[in-house]
Amino acid sequence: MGCMTLDKTVASGPVADPPGIIDAPSPNFDVRTGPPDILVVHYTGMQTAAAALARLRDPVAKVSSHYMIDEDGRIFRLVPEERRAHHAGVSFWKGERDVNSRSVGIELVNPGDEFGYRPFPDAQIAALLTLIPAIRSRWSIPNGNIVGHSDVAPERKIDPDFLFPWKRLAEAGHGLWAEPPPAPGAPIAEGESGAAVFALQAGLTRLGYDCAPSGTFDARTTLIVKTFQRHWRPAVVDGIADGETRARLIAVLRAGAEG
Repeated sequence: MGCMTLDKTVASGPVADPPGIIDAPSPNFDVRTGPPDILVVHYTGMQTAAAALARLRDPVAKVSSHYMIDEDGRIFRLVPEERRAHHAGVSFWKGERDVNSRSVGIELVNPGDEFGYRPFPDAQIAALLTLIPAIRSRWSIPNGNIVGHSDVAPERKIDPDFLFPWKRLAEAGHGLWAEPPPAPGAPIAEGESGAAVFALQAGLTRLGYDCAPSGTFDARTTLIVKTFQRHWRPAVVDGIADGETRARLIAVLRAGAEG
């Protein structure tokens, strides 16, 4: 297969919100310190949509998101975009350690790993693909900043996990994706060290992860490689930086630079 990268430019100008958004205000928000430039996709990880919606609106739980999309495509608006929702928690992306202050959070109803992870229905993804353009028409959110909860909080989270269709989002112009042929070279894994490890860590850091280059493939690097694979190479999530994983990292970085 030849190299295929997707990093389309979103059309400028206002985009109307999807029709039928249901307002379900949550009290769990703060004042922003600046405009959002990151979009974080989550799954709810609860048994039902009703339970997830109740938790996101519970003042005791103190968690929220800007939107929740049910499996049937219904969109719930919980927190105004100009407010800081409580969805990312302890997090990091491209040097920012308060991702909540700079992001819009979207929860997708899915039982998740604990209650029976399953594919995201077409109606749910279709609704997401009508909501994202409206959000991006209001804020400057680059494709390289459309990420999952796992990307910004790899120590704690795996959502939206390997079944989420990142490629489909990128084909619609939202996010980064690449499918280059595997590069030559032996896999590198935990316990190894050297220039190849340093280059891998530098690339992951440049993409946005908290993976400072040391030249030593430690447990932290394994975790970040798994997180990268969960998003950009979901067929194999093993923490081993084989030729395909490294080629995809290079291609995704190139797609982001060209966007």
